[in-house]
Amino acid sequence: MTTGTWIAIVGAAAAISAAIGWFFGVDAETIFKSQELEAKEDLIKRREALEREMSSVRDELREQERRLDRRDTLLTEQQQDMGKKERMLEVTQRKLAERNEAVEAKDAELSLALRQQQDQLYKISGMNSDQAREQLLTRLGHELQNETGAFIIKHEQELKQNADRMAREIIGMAVQRYAAAHTSETTVSSVDIPTDEMKGRIIGREGRNIRAFEKATGVDVIVDDTPGVVIVSAFDAVRREVARLSLVKLIQDGRIHPTRIEEIVA
Repeated sequence: MTTGTWIAIVGAAAAISAAIGWFFGVDAETIFKSQELEAKEDLIKRREALEREMSSVRDELREQERRLDRRDTLLTEQQQDMGKKERMLEVTQRKLAERNEAVEAKDAELSLALRQQQDQLYKISGMNSDQAREQLLTRLGHELQNETGAFIIKHEQELKQNADRMAREIIGMAVQRYAAAHTSETTVSSVDIPTDEMKGRIIGREGRNIRAFEKATGVDVIVDDTPGVVIVSAFDAVRREVARLSLVKLIQDGRIHPTRIEEIVA
């Protein structure tokens, strides 16, 4: 609805209001001013709403323009990068082509030099290509025989060393197996205990008693499922006997804890 139409409607409403005011004895001018004021307020509200809507549309258009600008900038940068890569690729291809040409030229020069050297060698030696080939094969055969002999001798020595090592290992294993009984007799002592409950007291809470005993005596204490026996193991006979006597005294005393263990061992 345009502003002119709206003013016309307001005028008509004012005329009608004046007629009603005359009919009912009301002041027509007061009614007209009231209607005019309401119309102006409504017109202001509509104008403000329209301006807000137009402002929102303008903001959205500006945001779209910014997005398009950013996209154009990104596309431009991508195009520039592509251009740089294409130029670098062209330079690389050109360098590779030049290098290939140089390699081919050097290969041709080398082939020519080799042919010239062969011809010169043939002239100096007074032999043709077949004679030179036969002499070369003969020399290679002698060198191959020498290298084969050296290779065989080397492997014979390696086989001999491996055989000696395996023989020593087998002998060592046999000695260990046959000496097991003798070793156990000379490195192990057993201590009798009255009940299996004593094993738990020897071990102690979280193993602290047995660790303290092994640290103080320098032996290994073996507490297994064998009933009525605790084993003391050490290569040193003196330490093993000290540990055995200390364990016997601790079992007789009944007070087994780290401090008492150190006292008994001392």
